[in-house]
Amino acid sequence: MVPADRARPDGPRMKGNSMKTFFTTISAAAMLAALAACSPAEDTADDAAMTEDAVLSGDTGSDTAAMTEEAAAPEPAPLTLAERLANADRPDGDVELDAMRHPAEILAFAGLEPGWHVADLGAGGGYYSRVLSAAVGAEGHVHSQNYDWIVERYPNVVNAMDALEAGHSNVTTHVTSDTAPLDGMETPLDAVFIVLLYHDVVLEEGEDLAAMNQAIYDGLRPGGVYVIIDHAARDGSGLEDLESLHRIDEAFVRQQVEAAGFELQGEADILANADDDRTLNVFDPAIRRQTDRFVLVYRKPE
Repeated sequence: MVPADRARPDGPRMKGNSMKTFFTTISAAAMLAALAACSPAEDTADDAAMTEDAVLSGDTGSDTAAMTEEAAAPEPAPLTLAERLANADRPDGDVELDAMRHPAEILAFAGLEPGWHVADLGAGGGYYSRVLSAAVGAEGHVHSQNYDWIVERYPNVVNAMDALEAGHSNVTTHVTSDTAPLDGMETPLDAVFIVLLYHDVVLEEGEDLAAMNQAIYDGLRPGGVYVIIDHAARDGSGLEDLESLHRIDEAFVRQQVEAAGFELQGEADILANADDDRTLNVFDPAIRRQTDRFVLVYRKPE
């Protein structure tokens, strides 16, 4: 008799072959379970766990992850005008003059933007042309111009112009007359600069200032700017100090430029010097490169 606590439950018993089939089935199931433990699905789960650990540790070991992170990084902020000038390969002599000429502030006041196409009239050795080259960048262009009488009087300017064009892919040099200062340039331009030379054009015998200003007006796009910087003469002196001091009355310049149709956009005291009484020649060592200078930005109406 079987003890009560070991009694088999009611129901049919397995016999012979049936029992063998049962154990065979159990064995097969056990093998499948073991295989499943090493299956691709399990490997995938392990890989996922490893990836999660790597992400948490900050090291995915994946080029794709690095590329994704790089693509998601914000674009760097555009360089300021001052940064563009600081990063440019400019002669030491130019950089030394920056403290007295404040080119970054002048260009910012004029509203100059990267990509602009501009002209530098009466460029001489090219200080401002190099400044503008750095400011407008590779997407912009600088037309560095000298008047024919400058080249005739100062032959070394030709060498400076050749070196300027050879060293700057976004600069083209020109020699023109006063009546056609933008001759050979692709117009319309965004801006025209004439720095410390307007008085010389007035002083040059036979020069036609009205024709020059009109040509500049016609060569600018609507909204384009005309920037004039020059040594200030005594207020109300007109052309009295033009030849002796190389200074010009600001009011005289305004009258001529506005006659061509320009509108005054702004004037700045960036280069003002209250200690200059405007009675010395601009080449006098006591005041040279520290003269009181006016800055006018004119705009061609839209």
